[in-house]
Amino acid sequence: MMNPAMTFEGAHPLAATIARLVWLLPLLPLLGFLINGALAMLGAAKIGPADPSEGHHSEGHGNGHGGVHGHEHDDAHDHADHGHPPRHKFAGIVSLVGPGVLVAAFLLASAIFFAMRGVEMEHPYVLTLFSWMPVGDLNLNATILLDPLSMTMVMVVTGVGMLIHIFSVGYMQDDPGYPRYFAYLNLFVFFMLILVLGGSYPLLFVGWEGVGLCSYLLIGFWFSEKANADAGKKAFIVNRIGDFGFLVAMFLMFANLGTLDILGVADKAKDLPMGGAVATAIALFLFLGCTGKSAQIPLYTWLPDAMAGPTPVSALIHAATMVTAGVYLVARASGVFSMAPVAQLTVAAVGALTAFFAATIGLKQWDIKKVLAYSTVSQLGYMFVGVGVGAYVAGIFHLATHAFFKALLFLGSGSVIYAMHKAYHATHNHDDAQDMRNMGGLRHHMPITFCLMWIATLAIAGIPLFSGFFSKDEILAAVFARTHGSTLAEASLLGIPGSTVLFIVYGLGLVSALMTAIYMTRMMLYTFHGPNRTGEAERPHLAEAPWVMTGPLVVLGILAAFGGWLNVPALLGAIGPVGGLEHWLEPVVGENALRTTLGEAAHLSHSTELVLVGTAIAIAVAGIAFAVWRLKPAALVAKKDAPAAEGIARVLENKYFVDEGYDAAIVQPTVAVSRNVLWKGFDAGVIDGLFVNGSALLARAFGWMGSQLQTGHLGTYAWVLLIGVLTILGAFTYR
Repeated sequence: MMNPAMTFEGAHPLAATIARLVWLLPLLPLLGFLINGALAMLGAAKIGPADPSEGHHSEGHGNGHGGVHGHEHDDAHDHADHGHPPRHKFAGIVSLVGPGVLVAAFLLASAIFFAMRGVEMEHPYVLTLFSWMPVGDLNLNATILLDPLSMTMVMVVTGVGMLIHIFSVGYMQDDPGYPRYFAYLNLFVFFMLILVLGGSYPLLFVGWEGVGLCSYLLIGFWFSEKANADAGKKAFIVNRIGDFGFLVAMFLMFANLGTLDILGVADKAKDLPMGGAVATAIALFLFLGCTGKSAQIPLYTWLPDAMAGPTPVSALIHAATMVTAGVYLVARASGVFSMAPVAQLTVAAVGALTAFFAATIGLKQWDIKKVLAYSTVSQLGYMFVGVGVGAYVAGIFHLATHAFFKALLFLGSGSVIYAMHKAYHATHNHDDAQDMRNMGGLRHHMPITFCLMWIATLAIAGIPLFSGFFSKDEILAAVFARTHGSTLAEASLLGIPGSTVLFIVYGLGLVSALMTAIYMTRMMLYTFHGPNRTGEAERPHLAEAPWVMTGPLVVLGILAAFGGWLNVPALLGAIGPVGGLEHWLEPVVGENALRTTLGEAAHLSHSTELVLVGTAIAIAVAGIAFAVWRLKPAALVAKKDAPAAEGIARVLENKYFVDEGYDAAIVQPTVAVSRNVLWKGFDAGVIDGLFVNGSALLARAFGWMGSQLQTGHLGTYAWVLLIGVLTILGAFTYR
């Protein structure tokens, strides 16, 4: 059988366009990684004098891993030296190369996108790079798969990634590890592009593991602080748990479908029995991988701890790259998922529970980045609800709009932290620069950031006509539409009818939307409104960030405000083109979406749609109104004067003590078994005690016995000889 990867190459209309240079997309950030990595190593090299007798004094360069401006309180505030550190000697080159390769990648991606718009994309364009795994029946090539889905992800990754790289130039400018930071950031984008462009599941998995590696490096970037290093390890280990599921899914694919090529799997999945064990098992194991990478219950705990890294890293991981990989994987494997209704219900149910659970925690967080972290976990839940019910376009649509407004929120919080830290640095104050209780009234000092972050807040809350309103409403409407006339409604999950599960999912989505509006408004009120709580001495030093940081915020603000035009519903067709993203993605996911809805496009009556839209708007407005009415920024006190939380507030503030529960139920028993059974019992007791020390003792015993026979007395030797001779003679005599 012909490899699907070879079917369309050369004859495809894109082969004669700039799309043939698609291989340059991942190569550009890889080149940036190599250059910046080399500069990082050159900058760290300590070359001794030609004459060793020449002075032995230190050059005095610090080795700290926290920057001076804008870095998190536990990473930069504790530096003893309050002087302005010198910039890295290669900072100028790095500032050009690091963002420059992303600018080039985005421009190339844009050119390829417009080339794709000019041709019929009935078939994907597959470019074979080289033979990768010619092993028996596997015979896998390294291929790049270019279709509307991968192109959508490429535009998000390179576009938002480019803005984050530019923002980082200002945010990380004084960090001693400046080249190392951009090397890691470029490598992160390289692996993410491999993930979304890979033409086979193993190649996708290479990118999948690569972004996991880079998340470890970036989350623990300031590794001299144990908490940061631990956060990086936690992200790495938790993701490996999910990756086990991905590996099992690939084994099942090859064993049952005979291929690991993405197009081949999609083609052969159609022949699997609907709701069969094979399709269900593959889909569920793939989703296990997604729960780790995209932080869903129960593997979500690493994501809030990822805030230990620099704020632009949080924006890149949370908005544009790593955590969206799971959503992309479900959409990419939609051919398999559409054949497994139970797995689809599982994805939607877990997504809804995660959205609700994370939103409740976000209600009582004080660290501005932790609020946004749990917001990300919650919004990822919405995306999984969308792709879980077979509304793949809605899920990808929310992925794109979320990239816009969440990147804006994270980078905006970075500007706030930058300003707070700069003020505290000027006065040698060591208060928490990320705690909202130490902020307040910042709208007077940072009016641009204030306006832009309100745009992002209205978008995530679902206020018309901001981007989040369109995508979130489309997901909720898709869930409601599939409560009847779909394979999901006809299936069941743990004995619960599928239609009932979908109604529960829809209800959880509405409640989560209400809480989202509340906790995001709370964040804005406590950060920008009311009196300032930073301090009298610090207040004159509060100011807007430089334009290298504020400029990307303006671009993201425009995208957050108008990004919903990517896929305007027919109900609001008067404001823009209807279903643009839906038409764009239809060749990739259209058939699989129709399979879920029994061959006919899911649709709601006009009156029902109006009621659903009206309900969503009412909930968003009610959440904002409740927060404004209930919360009083003027009554809030600084963190050092704040009383300890009690009751349910303490439970939410401590995240339901889930980490402590995991520690008590899994980590500590594992450590105890490792220490007492594996180490003290088996390693020290059996291997060292019995085998190593025991064999040594036995050898010493034999040696001692031999030494007792070697007395040196001639008479003793004569008697021994005589006894031996008599024994032998007696043995022959009396046999």
